[in-house]
Amino acid sequence: MKPKQTKKTPRTRTIALLGFDGAAVLDLTGPHEVFSLTAHFVQDKSVPPYRLVLLSDQAGPFRTATGLSLIADAAWRDYHEKIDTLLVAGGPDMTPLINNHRLLAWLRSMSRRIRRIGSICTGAFVLARAGLLENRRATTHWMEVSRLSQEYPTVTVEPDAIYIRDGHIFTSAGITAGMDLALALVEEDFGRQTALAVARMLVLFLKRPGGQSQFSTQLQAQAVEGQRLTGLLTWLADHRHEPMTVEDMASQAGMSSRTFARVFAMETGDTPALYLEKLRMEQAVRLLETCSTSLDVIAQECGFTGHEQLRRTFQRHKGITPQAYQQRFHSTGAHK
Repeated sequence: MKPKQTKKTPRTRTIALLGFDGAAVLDLTGPHEVFSLTAHFVQDKSVPPYRLVLLSDQAGPFRTATGLSLIADAAWRDYHEKIDTLLVAGGPDMTPLINNHRLLAWLRSMSRRIRRIGSICTGAFVLARAGLLENRRATTHWMEVSRLSQEYPTVTVEPDAIYIRDGHIFTSAGITAGMDLALALVEEDFGRQTALAVARMLVLFLKRPGGQSQFSTQLQAQAVEGQRLTGLLTWLADHRHEPMTVEDMASQAGMSSRTFARVFAMETGDTPALYLEKLRMEQAVRLLETCSTSLDVIAQECGFTGHEQLRRTFQRHKGITPQAYQQRFHSTGAHK
């Protein structure tokens, strides 16, 4: 006689968002919106999927970095109900949190007791100060990755990541990346279709093109808008898969090769060849993360001469082979 199977009772997961005076408002309201909207799209609507709690140093109002005030439900030190996931917001100045030894001890304790803990933007500095990122992979806002790496050398900082999962600890890049992370957590909890429905409602990608790319080469192109290479950089993004020489680029820009090389380095900080290589690498990363096609096909679609050139370039930029990268990151959820 087969044992009687019991139906798993749906439960409400408590998501705690840790804010503070001077926090980046979108670090809190962005994920809050993602988790809140999930209730509209889960199959079982008899139980709310999430209970959202805003914590701060004290219960009541606190002022964010832009001057907008939010109201904390409770002080973190006084909140004793069960938490499923805790996310620490970032902000321009993390000193009040980093120097709060009682808070750091509380985060260490919570990390051992809850299912997931993470950070948004510069909130990674708080997790690092608490020792939670030691010997782990992590990311933060692109403007702060070098500082995070210098101040916490035991942390493996991945500067081009949207979000990183290392065990039960999550870190995300700057500000809006907190919504990417929240969508990944929703997908982990309730499946791809629910997360996709939330993403559509918010007019967001469930997973941004570029996978881990954060401050990507194409975003770099936006930084030179209004300068001499704006049109060329847009053209390069559309034609990166085609065979191309520096002379071809110079011709497209309407410059001599010598002038082109000088202007290109001045406006982008890269040589033309390196910039093109970065574009092709980002496309390769996208395909490796989302497709199961062969390396020969990926190399061709990205503009490499073959899988051997792709392999050499990939190892130079990422330190691993394309095969190893695909095995590690080929997923629609949070990077593991």
